[in-house]
Amino acid sequence: MSKFLVPLHHESFEQIAPRDGFGQGLLELGKSNPNVVALCGDLVESIRVQAFAEAYPERYFEMGVAEQNMAGVAAGLALSGKIPFTSSYAVFSPGRNWDQTRVSICYSKANVKIVGAHAGISVGPDGATHQALEDVAITRVLPNMLVVVPTDSVEAKKATIAISKHIGPCYIRFGREKTPVITKEETPFELGKALPIRAGDDVTIIANGQMVYRSMMAAKELEGKVSVGVLNMHTVKPIDAKAIIDVAKETNAIVTAEEHQIIGGLGSAVTEVLADHYPVPIERIGVLDTFGESGKPDELMEHYHLGVSDIVHAVERVVRRKNAS
Repeated sequence: MSKFLVPLHHESFEQIAPRDGFGQGLLELGKSNPNVVALCGDLVESIRVQAFAEAYPERYFEMGVAEQNMAGVAAGLALSGKIPFTSSYAVFSPGRNWDQTRVSICYSKANVKIVGAHAGISVGPDGATHQALEDVAITRVLPNMLVVVPTDSVEAKKATIAISKHIGPCYIRFGREKTPVITKEETPFELGKALPIRAGDDVTIIANGQMVYRSMMAAKELEGKVSVGVLNMHTVKPIDAKAIIDVAKETNAIVTAEEHQIIGGLGSAVTEVLADHYPVPIERIGVLDTFGESGKPDELMEHYHLGVSDIVHAVERVVRRKNAS
């Protein structure tokens, strides 16, 4: 039976919001790189930009509730040699300013880093208008754009620092809620390279964001019945096609899990790779082409079929399909 590459003791995982990791990474970049600047859409405390703004007020730009203007200003700063990080809720950026992101940032290949916070259904009581479930789809389709969905606060910090070194437009998204910290400072992180969490013989779950932890719990629940691998696909674009093909050849069955619409996100990206290179049975976990609603985060995750039991059932379905073929 395969083992986890990180200890799996539910009670031992510290709970920290990924936005805290972003704030730490941005502050660290402020110290090390004088070209890093930050722009925010009137959400400086909520998105954890406040520490940077207080430490480097001359490099912080409060844009107000004007996300479209923020994208244009960021593009200008980038084309002037700065490394701007724009931050807002994901429904507003890249949601509201997608046109400006497309033309001013991506078409111009401007070196802008777009931070979309409070993404996913787990935003909770804010409801459908603030639950970004389409942001990965609308960013990964843009030429020149890199898309990252870190799994926890540690990985969010690493991703923040990593995208500052990547030349070109980048989008990084994370939710609001505290989530289990499953990676460590010494855990490898490389843009475009998936992180193996567990090897398996029967099926591999490819996940990102907080769904990595839930996938780990599902694999744990299935121990002794199904040998389940888990792959953290933190970078959706460029997708790690080699890692996907490798685990598909090893297990011949795939499940994807994401806190996003089932259309256009991680599941679609993985399916595209498999269709082109190595078709195997696949089941996708995601929001099923619907808007969210107000509620408690954990209850919403269960209601919209993003729970551990849903992943377990998807694994069982895909294994049956594999065995029947």
